[in-house]
Amino acid sequence: MNTLTIGYRSFRQSLGTAIVAGALALLSSTAFAGECPADQIKANAMQAGATMPEGVTDEVLSSIDLSKEAIQVNDRQFRLRRLVVQPGGVVPWHEHADRPALIYIVEGTITEYSSSCAVPIVHKAGEAAMESAHLAHWWKNNGDRAVVLLSADILHMESKDDHVM
Repeated sequence: MNTLTIGYRSFRQSLGTAIVAGALALLSSTAFAGECPADQIKANAMQAGATMPEGVTDEVLSSIDLSKEAIQVNDRQFRLRRLVVQPGGVVPWHEHADRPALIYIVEGTITEYSSSCAVPIVHKAGEAAMESAHLAHWWKNNGDRAVVLLSADILHMESKDDHVM
């Protein structure tokens, strides 16, 4: 092998390593949202908060009737929503006993008040939060700019309101 071939191979290996490192950096930039500190996890730690939405818009972007899909889950809808919470705005107290959800914080910082955490939990842009059984909570934008959230959840079709928080 000549020096040119060896140099090209070395360059390709370095480039490959750089691409893998870059991809890992991009993937790691989406972190799960702030969590309750282990010593603050308690049953019924927070009482119910606001019961009505305030300063929040909730737009259903798309949904799928899961009974018509291969998994055939009757009376369930998989939906994607965009919520914009204005400064001082509130996503009211609600629970997830029957409606798992994933929340992605697109823009801003928002505070969650959870039934299982004795202290508020701060969620920042680029993070994701998991909402599942045994969780009841409410969210508030304590900042001075709007917060944008994407919510993907599995909703029971019999829910009275299409915009269940």
